[in-house]
Amino acid sequence: MSKLPDIKTNFPEWYQEVIYQAEMADQAPVRGCIIIRPYGNAVWDLIKNHLDEKIKETGHENALFPLFIPESFFKKEAEHVEGFAPELAIVTQAGGKELAEPLVVRPTSETMIHFMFAKWIKSWRDLPLKINQWANVVRWEMRPRAFLRTTEFYWQEGHTAHATKEEAEEEVMLMLNIYKHMAEHILAIPVITGRKSEGEKFPGAERTHTFEAFMPDGKALQMGTSHLLSQSFAHAFEMKFQDKTGTVAYPWLTSWGTTTRNVGAVVMTHGDSKGLVLPPNVAPHQVVIIPIYKTEEDRVAVLEAAAMIKVSLPHVRVLIDKDDQKTPGNKFFHWELKGVPVRIEIGPRDLAQKQVVVGTRFDGAKTIMPMDSLEKEIPALLKHIQITMLENARTRLNSMRVEVATLQEMLKIYETSVMQTGYCGGSECEKILKQHTLSIRCLLEHKKAESCFSCGKESITDCIIARSY
Repeated sequence: MSKLPDIKTNFPEWYQEVIYQAEMADQAPVRGCIIIRPYGNAVWDLIKNHLDEKIKETGHENALFPLFIPESFFKKEAEHVEGFAPELAIVTQAGGKELAEPLVVRPTSETMIHFMFAKWIKSWRDLPLKINQWANVVRWEMRPRAFLRTTEFYWQEGHTAHATKEEAEEEVMLMLNIYKHMAEHILAIPVITGRKSEGEKFPGAERTHTFEAFMPDGKALQMGTSHLLSQSFAHAFEMKFQDKTGTVAYPWLTSWGTTTRNVGAVVMTHGDSKGLVLPPNVAPHQVVIIPIYKTEEDRVAVLEAAAMIKVSLPHVRVLIDKDDQKTPGNKFFHWELKGVPVRIEIGPRDLAQKQVVVGTRFDGAKTIMPMDSLEKEIPALLKHIQITMLENARTRLNSMRVEVATLQEMLKIYETSVMQTGYCGGSECEKILKQHTLSIRCLLEHKKAESCFSCGKESITDCIIARSY
């Protein structure tokens, strides 16, 4: 393995290289796509398992819908087709023949699912209808980057229908809060939540809410969104139901989703010059045990002790590195690169003293622990690491967050800052940001600034502005 690029001076190259060297992913022979390797997929599985449990707890059911969507479906909602047109992959030939109607490779499933909702929803008794799907989607990506932007990526997309707008709005915020909790307490990534501007909202939505993370290089990463679609798609697909009064009405719709981009967010937020630093909640191996020995007699005794330690930690994901082809030093380097939260070193001398050496990846600390205390101490240590990693990331975000009044002030600090300022709500002021590779990441619920950062008119809300991935 080659030395990683300098994380402080070449963050983008460091990110790409650590992804590949830590065996999270590899490049695919298709432009814009990656192969997610078992270690990277294990991180995604832990995220999926947590979210899937929360999604089901809140009354949603999983389903699976087709990968191919008739092109005509996208033309039913004008704003939706306009927003996705540049990213679509379209199949025009199959089975050796031209298709009567081209098929779009799924970029998102609103149109297909709403077509089916229109068949399934006939009465108020059919509502709310709450469906989730774990799937792959394709959006033609011009500037690919592993996990962050790829032509094909993996996600969950939730779609719901409700009798009233109030119920739909409650759904939107419910899922946004579930996402926020996941980001902060599972990924140890602090986020800022808010509403997307008109220029940044989901095509076809009335309102989009987002949870945004901010990387060490100052760039924002949209980690997921929750949309109030309102009734436009319901009208487009003739989705009607009879309400409790017998009146024919249109349901209120929502959709929400988050993706494998979360894996990339973990890598960037917590990584260091040695490689990955994984929060315990998403670490495929929370503890790696490194046996140290020279003789066969010592080998047997040390491995037996390692096995006993693993058994004593039934609720911890423990790996014993038994590879005799590597030196202990090589093993240390390997598991530091892969970001395992806790390393336990055990050798003949440790056995004699009934103790082990415990190292923590996130801060490089080492301590001696009695073997009979590990059952209690290791779970407590993992919990401490998880909490402290979030606190450290939050401290960094707070240090990057700056209140500014004008665009001129922004341009002096934007490369390293997350900026909060006033906004009049006008599209022209938002467009000016694009000229400087900046964008409104979200609109906040509260207002502190009196005037807009660009035009100087009265501000209607504060917003967060940053560069983005």
